[in-house]
Amino acid sequence: MRSSARIVGTSAVLAAVLAVVVIVSAAIGPVALDYAVVGKVLLNALAVPVGVGTTERTLRLAGVAISGPTPTVEFAPLFDFAVPETARTIVVTLRLPRIVLGAVVGFALSTAGVVMQGFFRNPMADPSIIGVSSGAAVGAVATIALPFALPFAPGLALPAAAFLGAIGAAFGVYLLATEEGRTPVATLLLAGVAVQTFLGAVVSFLLLQSGESLRRAVYWLMGHLHLASWADVAMVLPVTLVGFGVLLAYARDLNVLLLGEEDAHALGVEVERTKRLLLGVASVMTGAAVAVTGVIGFVGLVVPHVVRLLVGPNHRILLPTSALAGATFLVATDTLARSGPAELPVGIVTAFLGAPFFLYLLRTREVHAL
Repeated sequence: MRSSARIVGTSAVLAAVLAVVVIVSAAIGPVALDYAVVGKVLLNALAVPVGVGTTERTLRLAGVAISGPTPTVEFAPLFDFAVPETARTIVVTLRLPRIVLGAVVGFALSTAGVVMQGFFRNPMADPSIIGVSSGAAVGAVATIALPFALPFAPGLALPAAAFLGAIGAAFGVYLLATEEGRTPVATLLLAGVAVQTFLGAVVSFLLLQSGESLRRAVYWLMGHLHLASWADVAMVLPVTLVGFGVLLAYARDLNVLLLGEEDAHALGVEVERTKRLLLGVASVMTGAAVAVTGVIGFVGLVVPHVVRLLVGPNHRILLPTSALAGATFLVATDTLARSGPAELPVGIVTAFLGAPFFLYLLRTREVHAL
């Protein structure tokens, strides 16, 4: 009971902090808005589903138009505050997609970081440790350097290639590290380092071949939320929520794995199956996030590490609190990235803030295996 109360209390505080950061972020921009107006706009955006219907839509597949009914959900707003239409348009259409995507990506990366640090029993681990980010970079840069488009959804070519590259890299590392049905953690780590190095060379080669697309490729590699849209949110949000639910269900197994594989097996955990599931879910969440935003570093490394120092290693508490803290951190850093005279890719800001802070932790605290 005490643990449940602590989870609810800590999560409520972090959710409140996230709400404040979202309001502040939505108010800041070329056109400054009043915080109270922004709050009313956000409350007006809250809605509940009231019915399901269908609408006729046309999809082009391989150059052929296919028409048919598509299910739609009808929503009813919970609030109806009077707000200027200009303010509503600025917040809902221009700023909110970027803020929500930043929160979802930060949520996903932090959650994956918790899993990786628990899995490897090392606070220095992060979601890119098994080559997920490097695989996504290869897919994205290859799409930019060797342009191609999907016949039914041209705009999805880059995120689709990045996602497939991320999952392919993680799967490849797992296969390389698996022998006779077992996947030793040390072997997995070494395989990840080797694959990351190889994929980094592939990315460098593709950058040399990118020609006039070099600037676009480098910008993607820096990590960004500049072109965020509701379509991006729709791609990442379901994967993140489902993945988080699965990982939360395995929080006990993660706690037991901290004791070591032999002890975990003795306590009834199917170690190899659990390891496959944890790696798979964390890789899919990271791949989905990186596919739409590029490589954003240090979120999955610093945030879980700091939150663990505050709430302890119990994954029942650590998973939700790290997820909310990661969402808050990325929204805040993106707000900072776009508040200067020239907008910066958010990946630069997270690295600029995260690296010195993590070095400070290393110098002031003893960092050891979990």
